[in-house]
Amino acid sequence: MRRKTILTEEQAAQEQSTFFHKKAQKDIRWDKLDNTAHLFPVIAGERMSNTYRISVTLTEMVDPELLQQALDIVLPRFDGFNLRLRHGFFWYYFEENGKPAPRVKEEKEFPCRYIRPNKNNSYLFRVTYHKYRINLEVFHVLTDGMGGFNFIRELTYQYLRLRYPEIVAQTGDSLSSGTTLNREDSFMKHFKKKAPKRYKTQRAYLIKGERFHNGEFGVMHGYIPLAELKTVCKQYGVSINEYLVSAFIWSVYNEYLKGMPSDKPIRVAVPVNLRPYFNSITTKNFFVMTSAEFHPTNESYTFEEVAQTVRESLRSQMNSEHLEEIFSYNVANQKRWYLKIVPLPLKKLAMRQVYTQTALAQTTTITNVGVIQIDEPYKQYIDQFHAFLSLSKGQYLKGTVLTYNGTLVFTFSYDIVDPSVQRGFFRRLAQDGLHVEIESNGVHYG
Repeated sequence: MRRKTILTEEQAAQEQSTFFHKKAQKDIRWDKLDNTAHLFPVIAGERMSNTYRISVTLTEMVDPELLQQALDIVLPRFDGFNLRLRHGFFWYYFEENGKPAPRVKEEKEFPCRYIRPNKNNSYLFRVTYHKYRINLEVFHVLTDGMGGFNFIRELTYQYLRLRYPEIVAQTGDSLSSGTTLNREDSFMKHFKKKAPKRYKTQRAYLIKGERFHNGEFGVMHGYIPLAELKTVCKQYGVSINEYLVSAFIWSVYNEYLKGMPSDKPIRVAVPVNLRPYFNSITTKNFFVMTSAEFHPTNESYTFEEVAQTVRESLRSQMNSEHLEEIFSYNVANQKRWYLKIVPLPLKKLAMRQVYTQTALAQTTTITNVGVIQIDEPYKQYIDQFHAFLSLSKGQYLKGTVLTYNGTLVFTFSYDIVDPSVQRGFFRRLAQDGLHVEIESNGVHYG
């Protein structure tokens, strides 16, 4: 028989009171932002929230009371989420929050909205639910996708232990062995003084058109059997990432450029998780941006030619030496003595200008968060995972990839009315014999 454990209001209040009383007896913890995180509070706002969403779909409807209890239990275990953002004289910094966890709410608005800390108990993440789905939205200043998945996985595990107490006999009631709480600044640890390696600032071809109004936000998922996709990628001699990026570029080339030459390249930013390259388990941000570039200068190209160009472009960058050069350039700028003494308001002006140049050098961003692994006792209760990014300057259509239980999900997030790029992308996959199921939140026209 299914059972759920719900604490009484008195018990829950007593647990929270005891926890925060203990916190009050200690010195308040503070922490520096990592190198990448410094940018996000500078550029964040209503139109560019710099949040990402990770969601888990369960096999049964979500119980909001249990979800709130699970969050109250899990949050104190995660120092990297139990933080508020402070405005210093020279830099932003983190301070231990210590307030009660933010309230879990039913989703009634569009995703990836700007997180206002003063309306969220000063926290930089939110948890919502909708029917079978639990949503975690994270301000990127806290962590990248790896840290976000750590958190929502443990939140889901704790929720399921409350919903099905018999699971505890198999798993215990502590964090799983696959979860890390490490808060090392791996950028600083692995920084090397080398020759400058600047980002490309040449303008890319940008996808333009009528945009949604009133904060509307489009989401479109494409479900692809992983085994089929691997077969197709093998035929082209490319990786899954290379194939999906190529399909996106191919769609832009055909749907927007109509197969004609362009004076600007189609350039896709591809975030790279640095942890495997540098033996890191940090939950702070630890990634850099590489880019796949295709510049159509002739009259006609085949998909095979596009895929080969993308393959060569990405593989030339996927080595630890090159990746180290990229983030070492960023860290070297942060460490310059004359920049350290510049007040934060002046730093913000310079950082916004640099960001605009680099953002407009990319047509879009496509990120692959990898294969999601779930401990065996919980698998029967979890149906699917999804993830997607908020939009940014010049990039009003982005892609996110993840794989769970033999299915790869490619998710478009967008606020462009014209869905031709999405249509062209999935048409390309279908032409290669892939069976794709498409689902959207209904925010699109045409």
